[in-house]
Amino acid sequence: MACVGGLAYDDAGRLLLIRRGNEPGRGLWSVPGGRVEAGEDDAAALVREMREETGLDVAPGRLIGRVTRGPYRISDYACTVLGGAVAAGDDALDARWCSAADLAALPLVDELVETLATWGALPR
Repeated sequence: MACVGGLAYDDAGRLLLIRRGNEPGRGLWSVPGGRVEAGEDDAAALVREMREETGLDVAPGRLIGRVTRGPYRISDYACTVLGGAVAAGDDALDARWCSAADLAALPLVDELVETLATWGALPR
């Protein structure tokens, strides 16, 4: 199943994460994103998912990397925030900007830190 994720950073270099409201990973922190729906390309899905889960309007950028988690094939893209205010919505229980220290203290989805490190995409 095709999915997208958005890697958005604030001016301090913190990464936007959401606390998942649904399985897989309910209650754990992850990059915002979700399924690519019929008729959507990755860019359209990313814009929709970021708005639904975080309240932010974004412009999709370059592909950062791809991972497979169970039946989900996730393409993660850089995002530039165009507007909006961070607010959890849709299937997110919470949304916030996270520093590297925050990542160490939060319950994260499996392999998030390792994957971001491999991609050179960890927050400051």
